[in-house]
Amino acid sequence: MNHQRRLLLLGSAGAVVTASIGTSALAAQGKAGADVDVHIELHALPDQVSIRSGKPTQVWRYRSKLLRGEPHTLEASAGGYLGPIIRVRRGQRIRIDLINGLPESTIIHWHGLHVPEEMDGHPRFAIAPGARYVYEFKVDNRAGSYWFHPHPHGRTGKQVYAGLAGLFLVSDDEEAALNLPSGAQDLPLVIQDRNFDADNQFVYLGGGKDAPSQRRGMMGGGMMSGGMMGGGGMGSMMAGMMGVLGDQVLVNGSIPRQREVERRAHRLRLLNASNTRTLKLAWSDQTPLTVIGSDGGLLAAPLQRDYVMLAPAERVELWVNFSRWAGAAEPTLRSLAFEGGIAMGSMMGGGGSLSDGAAFDVLRFKVSDGKGRDESPPARLSTIAKAEPLMAVNYAHPKVFELTMGMMVWGINGESFDMLGASELETVKLGTNEIWEFRNEGRGSMMGMVMPHSMHVHGLQFRVLTRSVSRKFSDEYDSVKAGFVDDGWKDTVLVMPGERVRVLLRFADFAGLFLYHCHMLEHEDTGLMRNYRVEA
Repeated sequence: MNHQRRLLLLGSAGAVVTASIGTSALAAQGKAGADVDVHIELHALPDQVSIRSGKPTQVWRYRSKLLRGEPHTLEASAGGYLGPIIRVRRGQRIRIDLINGLPESTIIHWHGLHVPEEMDGHPRFAIAPGARYVYEFKVDNRAGSYWFHPHPHGRTGKQVYAGLAGLFLVSDDEEAALNLPSGAQDLPLVIQDRNFDADNQFVYLGGGKDAPSQRRGMMGGGMMSGGMMGGGGMGSMMAGMMGVLGDQVLVNGSIPRQREVERRAHRLRLLNASNTRTLKLAWSDQTPLTVIGSDGGLLAAPLQRDYVMLAPAERVELWVNFSRWAGAAEPTLRSLAFEGGIAMGSMMGGGGSLSDGAAFDVLRFKVSDGKGRDESPPARLSTIAKAEPLMAVNYAHPKVFELTMGMMVWGINGESFDMLGASELETVKLGTNEIWEFRNEGRGSMMGMVMPHSMHVHGLQFRVLTRSVSRKFSDEYDSVKAGFVDDGWKDTVLVMPGERVRVLLRFADFAGLFLYHCHMLEHEDTGLMRNYRVEA
């Protein structure tokens, strides 16, 4: 192995440069995989899928191959374009080879996983077409529903929209002791929205640093005019500012069709993998939701919500006993209307007629006629220590991160993305705890416009401490505030217009450069992303 192995780096100014990775990364890259429990190849490549009747849709997707591990480790998607479901156990050593079969650079981020910086998918490690990147890490997360997706700078929104995403489900002994619904009663549901043209091709009016080139067709070899494109110019710029919304709701990479379920308990793992759209999920008949898990795994105990808010990249797990409905009933999971969404998205180039905050059906279930089972969730699910803000080294002076816009460019504290840069404020000490406050008060925004943001911190799970909202936005806030699931561990948090959210983070185990950003992907691609540096 050449100790000066070169990886493609996409600089913050758009220039292509090269750099070498460190010794620890090289050691991981060079292992043969004999000492790992799971070894998977993931090929990112163009493909086509029949999503609607008529012409197949050109997509980008992950194709997978299990080289080592138990057969249930890898579950291919059934009919849709999404990547595989990877199922592993806490403590296993994993090797995953990413082979880039796309016509542009890419890299994978393991969303929510606690891994070293070389394994986290920072855009500085993006690999060129035809190249391979080897991930090798130990699974050190609690049982939960995590996921993976591309993370090249300025192109994340486009690549996720094209179809690149998959689930990474972790189990552990604590979860196994609960005997939660499994097999056919464990239902992962990945929710996304898309726009299609008359030829059944994705229409993406995206932002990002290469937005003008999107007018020429971004998929290469098939997605040209009329597919996976936008109008360019002002439309692309506005979509980068606002976000991309689609008129067609998809579940697991397909148009949702009625799902037949037995009259017994099910575990629904919900992921909002939309580029921009926020969801307000509820049952159509107003049956309360029983929440058992969030981003970082199981809650301490089940909780009840009339609805749950789910921003892009957030996850929630529900316990649903379908025996509460009569046989042949058809309960529907819906997204309810709410105020404070990206109201100008469709008007200014962000998508079609289904606005952010509009009501729509997500998935209809058909309950079987069989005999129901009297099942309830465990009263206690997991052990979660109480959040202790006093542990933070900056308890008296939380760090403030304002979500800003200046000259139609997103930023944090007025600064946009810098590939290798991190300010003094963004430098933390390994082994310490800090309190961060995300402020979404429209500083520098044009016309006083403020929109929601979905803030994600790489490499760790955090605890949500407090929320507050300015009186100016209190009416909009009232339509969403009862749906936050802030209990337990989180890696992504919805910050509504006018809101301040404080979180407690611990920087453990790994020094290095990690990202924090808005997970409304066009916001991220156009500047609402920064690094934080963990120093030993």
